[in-house]
Amino acid sequence: MSDYKYSIDAKKVNKIYYKKNTKIDALNEFNIKILKGTIHGLLGPNGAGKSTFINILGGLVKKTAGDVSVCGINIDKNPKLSKFNIGIVPQELNIDPFFTPLELLELQAGLYGIPKKLRKTEEILQNLGLIEQKNAYTRSLSGGMRRRLLVAKALVHSPKMLILDEPTAGVDVDLRSSLWNYIKKLNNNGTTICLTTHYLQEAEELCDNITILNNGIVIKDDSKKNILNIISDKTVSFTIKSSINIPNDLNEFSPTLSSNKLTINYDKNKTTIKNIIDILNKNKIEFTEINTYESDLEDVFLKLVQ
Repeated sequence: MSDYKYSIDAKKVNKIYYKKNTKIDALNEFNIKILKGTIHGLLGPNGAGKSTFINILGGLVKKTAGDVSVCGINIDKNPKLSKFNIGIVPQELNIDPFFTPLELLELQAGLYGIPKKLRKTEEILQNLGLIEQKNAYTRSLSGGMRRRLLVAKALVHSPKMLILDEPTAGVDVDLRSSLWNYIKKLNNNGTTICLTTHYLQEAEELCDNITILNNGIVIKDDSKKNILNIISDKTVSFTIKSSINIPNDLNEFSPTLSSNKLTINYDKNKTTIKNIIDILNKNKIEFTEINTYESDLEDVFLKLVQ
């Protein structure tokens, strides 16, 4: 089915667990639409419900209520085909230590019924920087290499939708950057990606749209740009050429002056940095350097989940 708009379309999904007669709502009226061809971030603190939803997509957890479609295919009506359209990279490093990366990918491709002549085993290993380790036992691989091997396993059947659950956990900075580039490459080639991560810089770097979960409930679902605009506070600092008295025109911005550094806080929805510079010019205050500071995704995340 190629005429679908959303790679993931979940409506009013509920998942209830019972622990010692206590009802736990892992997901509560959960809705999400992941637009085809995008990178979508699924963020939230531990226990928010992210992994529960991913396990529902993979068929490991049965939802209590709601409808879920993968690439236009209902997971209840056609579970086999819906699973073929999705690749999942789990958090856990669940790899057989007595197989080599080459053997694991060949086995995975066989389970999906991929004919040998259509398999891309060596290409995938090459793209993920594992080609030199293709014949090494996986027990000898580093944590970062095992993480990349999980990504490789999820790609053997060329899924239209890829779910990455904490893909760069335990990966060093260089390898993380390499994985980011590969994720972008996959997306540019048409693969829709859903990413869960605790590295908010990662979500800010990669994602087009973001859904933030807390206690099984969606608390924000919007474009990355709109979410970053939730916190409108900005800070600007000026290195002043000579000693000054802070003009009254700046008092509304709670200015501080330390040595030759003038720091001003302002609401970007109410004023602009140009207006502030105009005030300095009007009061004949000269500066040699200017620096601005803006809220990032971490600030927004903390504000929303508190």
